[in-house]
Amino acid sequence: MFLSAAVRSAVSQTARQVRSLHRSAARAGAGGIFVHRDTPDNNPDTPFEFTEENKKRIEAIISMYPDGHKQAATIPVLDLAQRQYGWLPISVMNKVAEVLEVPPMRVYEVATFYTMFLRQPVGKYFIQICTTTPCMLCNSDSILEAIQNKLGIKVGETTPDKMFTLIEVECLGACVNAPMVQINDNYYEDLSPKDIEDIIDELKAGRVPAPGPRNGRFSCEPAGGLTSLTEPPKGPGFGVRPDL
Repeated sequence: MFLSAAVRSAVSQTARQVRSLHRSAARAGAGGIFVHRDTPDNNPDTPFEFTEENKKRIEAIISMYPDGHKQAATIPVLDLAQRQYGWLPISVMNKVAEVLEVPPMRVYEVATFYTMFLRQPVGKYFIQICTTTPCMLCNSDSILEAIQNKLGIKVGETTPDKMFTLIEVECLGACVNAPMVQINDNYYEDLSPKDIEDIIDELKAGRVPAPGPRNGRFSCEPAGGLTSLTEPPKGPGFGVRPDL
């Protein structure tokens, strides 16, 4: 028993000394807030109304679902609300519930589950840097350090001018293009520290850089060129017995 306790103590001590293998920071999204507390900018009386243009979009979204199933539109309508307001205070979620004619709790359940929904304010440019295994092996640490040095903020913080928010996230599904970041809706891939600094400079200047790889690749093809499928397709019937 004493030996087991000693082993547990040693393992615990070692774990505290290691950087937790890029443990994700508290998010601005679903994982960041587990309960609601009224604040001056997030309470049931926070003003919000969909624009006339977005009301038409909501009608189009709802029309895609059978009668009596407006609740199925919760995710797209929440996304529309977030794009209009920038994040989702409780009054915005309540408005979505009103539009979809469902209890507010049904909307809260969705907004608190999916990390794409932000329940705290974020900057104009929301930088999500992936630091899970493939990106980590491709030196995402250097990209994270470059962002922090360039903006003067740490993970989970927003710049004083409200232009940039930085968080650390789990896999974003672009492992073959590691290291990469997502900024708002755009993926920036195959990054070097200079690449991310240039991207930030472009955003500061009011320009949105072209998304995608930054190392010359068109997409996610092999960096060293194709190693298979190097010939034109043979066409229908190739390799099939002539008597069939």
